[in-house]
Amino acid sequence: MIISASRRTDIPRFHSDWFLNRVRAGYVDVRNPLFPGQVSRYSLSPAVVDGIVFWTKDPAPLMGRLDELAAYNCYFQFTLTPYGPDIEPGLPDKRQIVATFKELSTRIGARRVIWRFDPLLVNRGHTVDDHLRAFAALADELEGFTERVVISFIDDYRSDGRSVYAAVGTTGVSRDQQRRLAGGIAATARNHGMTVATCAETIDLECLGIERGRCVDGRLLEELGACRLSRLKGRYEAVPKDKAQRRECLCTESIDIGWPNTCAHGCRYCYATTDADTLRRNLAQCDPTGTLLCGAFDPAVDKLTDHRGTGDARDRSFKFATDELFPDL
Repeated sequence: MIISASRRTDIPRFHSDWFLNRVRAGYVDVRNPLFPGQVSRYSLSPAVVDGIVFWTKDPAPLMGRLDELAAYNCYFQFTLTPYGPDIEPGLPDKRQIVATFKELSTRIGARRVIWRFDPLLVNRGHTVDDHLRAFAALADELEGFTERVVISFIDDYRSDGRSVYAAVGTTGVSRDQQRRLAGGIAATARNHGMTVATCAETIDLECLGIERGRCVDGRLLEELGACRLSRLKGRYEAVPKDKAQRRECLCTESIDIGWPNTCAHGCRYCYATTDADTLRRNLAQCDPTGTLLCGAFDPAVDKLTDHRGTGDARDRSFKFATDELFPDL
């Protein structure tokens, strides 16, 4: 089983105490965003968890406690953009974040820290040339501290009448702008020993040396863990694409343990934070000692399904040493 921690919120920054408490407890409860009365309980035992993918913009609160994750095969999707408080109002100075990025890479290795330079948006204050200059400056800083860059172009998620485009003052990124951005980023990345992949994009950029990426990447977890992750116990079958994600997403199937409207970064482009009132209400319900990230399980109204020790077609893969069952792979 692969844990995603989390597309919906920055767990390392705002909920690291909760997460490490769940690691010590050995399990976590996850509410279904589409059917909130349904709660699933998953084991966090290292014997069951085949990998953890962390998503973060600032993992500083977790840095002093990385040893508590020593039993797990994990890597970080670390977002570092050129945006200031106009777009990302809740983040510290980017020089501080760069320092944290380098420290994390030094601690766990450059292959385990993937640099997300996204979402890319174009408006009056952030032109294509601005992005390319900013990427080059950051690449100079991060050379040797990461091997992979992920890019994507802003999408106009709409929720309760809210337009992401309107929130950041853009009308989108044209195909010509996408190719100019991708071409410049790819060339700079190569000069700094980095490869580039896209996240959930339809545009074909392979001619620029950019592949369609998997942010939750079972192949990478296999490489990092020197193992094979198989859907079947008796013969190798790769863990499939996550059907719960949009069609363009190629991520490997995983269990996301986060909850929307629990990230206080306040990024204007965020699809997982819909409004300030819901954010304040949800953050007030985040208990570091709780089994759920937000709120509490109520047996009077919630239905709990306990997957621990059983696994099923959705939440379990089988981990083997590379030469244990599949010597020809």
